[in-house]
Amino acid sequence: MAFKKIDFFITKKTKAFKVVMDFLNCEMREAQRYIDKQRLFCDNVLVKQKSSEITGNISLIVFIPQTNGLKPIFQTKDFALFDKPSGLLVHPKNRNTFYTLTDEVKYCFGKEANIAHRIDKETSGLVLAAKNKETEIYFKNSFQNKTIKKGYLAFVKGKIENELFIDEPIKLNRDFSEVKIKVKIDKAGKTAKTIIKPIKYFNNNTTLIEAIPLTGRQHQIRVHLFHVKHPILGDPIYGVNFETASKYLDGNLSQKDRIKLTGDTRLLLHAHWIEFDHKKIKYKIYSTKILKPSI
Repeated sequence: MAFKKIDFFITKKTKAFKVVMDFLNCEMREAQRYIDKQRLFCDNVLVKQKSSEITGNISLIVFIPQTNGLKPIFQTKDFALFDKPSGLLVHPKNRNTFYTLTDEVKYCFGKEANIAHRIDKETSGLVLAAKNKETEIYFKNSFQNKTIKKGYLAFVKGKIENELFIDEPIKLNRDFSEVKIKVKIDKAGKTAKTIIKPIKYFNNNTTLIEAIPLTGRQHQIRVHLFHVKHPILGDPIYGVNFETASKYLDGNLSQKDRIKLTGDTRLLLHAHWIEFDHKKIKYKIYSTKILKPSI
């Protein structure tokens, strides 16, 4: 599993952060983060004070990356691009999460490597990872400054004939009593803009589109397409009723019912290309995968 408890014994009283530093061979700041994340125990009691002196039976919960053989499709000495399959989390939800894309990144490039952004579990496609802290900071600032461009492919319900520009603010949903959506269109929300380009219409009343988000709000493409009455095929949250969304979130929605109610067994949204600059070189990289319906 990704998180593992390591047990050892110390006889001399030592400051908690120093115990972590010595064991992990890391800097003080990283050791303090471990304690803040509640990963250090002494005699089965959680250690909360970073400078407290401890001795005896020590337990440290560490992240040990696992691999399923997923390799980057492109890399330099500073960054790598992975083509994430649908169904794979980008980051662990908690210590019980067995395997995520973070495992592969750290397995390939070491503990300093990190993913620079995220996409939903069921969204497939390109994810950018930095191999060092300097590059990670650069990419995260680039995303914040909107200098990184991304394009997605999606199959949506209904016929879209012309290009759409969706300019609708998005706000986090705080009330789940009537709907299970994470975000919603709201005038009090943050600015959100998406370009939708139709590619091909199919006889089963679905359209393959390209979506280009100009802002980076959570679930932006999903909620925007739902708002214009063209929800993404396979979406079990946006475009379905409260009962269906609840069943999905509780893990009780069968594949048969999901196909019937949403049109597919997975969310048909794929991060298809990404464009950015790094060290005076311009990159535009495309996914190696083809988005297609599961049924």
